[in-house]
Amino acid sequence: MGHHIAVALDNRLRRVREDRGLSQAELARRAGISRQALHAVETGRYVPNTAVALRLARALECAVEDLFVPRGETAVDAEWAGEGAPVRRVRIGRVRDRLVAWPLAGLDAATPADGVLLHDVYDGRVRIEPLADVGRMERTLLVAGCDPALRVAAGLAERTAGLSVHWIPASSARALAALARGRVHVAGTHLRPPDDPTGVRAIRRALGRTRARVVSLARWVEGLVLAPGNPRRIRSPEDLLRRGVRIVNRDAGAGSRAVLDRWLQRAGVDPRRIAGYDRELPTHFAVAEAVAGGLADAGPGVLPVARAWGLEFLPIVEQRYDLVVPEDLLALRSVRDFLDVLTSRAFRRELEAIGGYDPADAGTVTTLA
Repeated sequence: MGHHIAVALDNRLRRVREDRGLSQAELARRAGISRQALHAVETGRYVPNTAVALRLARALECAVEDLFVPRGETAVDAEWAGEGAPVRRVRIGRVRDRLVAWPLAGLDAATPADGVLLHDVYDGRVRIEPLADVGRMERTLLVAGCDPALRVAAGLAERTAGLSVHWIPASSARALAALARGRVHVAGTHLRPPDDPTGVRAIRRALGRTRARVVSLARWVEGLVLAPGNPRRIRSPEDLLRRGVRIVNRDAGAGSRAVLDRWLQRAGVDPRRIAGYDRELPTHFAVAEAVAGGLADAGPGVLPVARAWGLEFLPIVEQRYDLVVPEDLLALRSVRDFLDVLTSRAFRRELEAIGGYDPADAGTVTTLA
């Protein structure tokens, strides 16, 4: 089967097996070896020969080098998930059979990095020098979405379940696109056009034939974030046309921007006549910061963020914020543990304390066939 250890290895076999939700007996059966042999490999008593290593990798749907790495060979290859100019500091996670590197920029700039780029992006891939335990990266859960409550959920998951969770602030459309491309495990969305009140069509367009489950996180109120005291007295779409009124907007594909556009359309207001409509910002926090800093009088956003920044808020519509998970990723223990956090008493208390959320539907599951 193998031989006594001749080289020092970073053995990740057990971590990868557990992340796949497989028992030792099941993996041994799939790889065509005995359970005792598998135990010996996992505990480091034996290094498998090439044939056994290949069978294990095939059974786990990964590369051999994902399971056994000679110590000293610290650089890892990953798919690049960033946009624009490369940022050297990254967080890393494994989605199915690929390592994915997300740049630490914007809100994440002060987050400790998993590694740094060793060269520029080439053909969508990068080589990275790890700054953290590679095994921890393998178990990192990647979650994309615009709801700041995802950062709260990530913190609780790390505290209570020992998970490593990286939240990527992204609009609903960007989060779903990242999920479809296999760059995250979980995507958040609140796209609810009039002809798609449940958001199922938007999810289906993004994921194609991929089977998925939609898990409710909470309901929130969407509308306009306004300066303290609402000095411009903005109460209707027409008020945004007044001279001197300036707004900032969210990026195309953001649920809050879609809400603003429908509000303007119903009132017959041409958005091109609104000063600042084309000034796009990537997150709810960025909109709130611009309004709080006096750079704009209003911007599309959500009530919890307005409250967090001490801003006024003009409600337009109440909607549900959902998380989307492909069914094949539900077998991962990290995904299951993260979803369990959403129904925990601690998470509900956090949302109640933040304000602007209704967590009554948290954990409600819909299956997309």
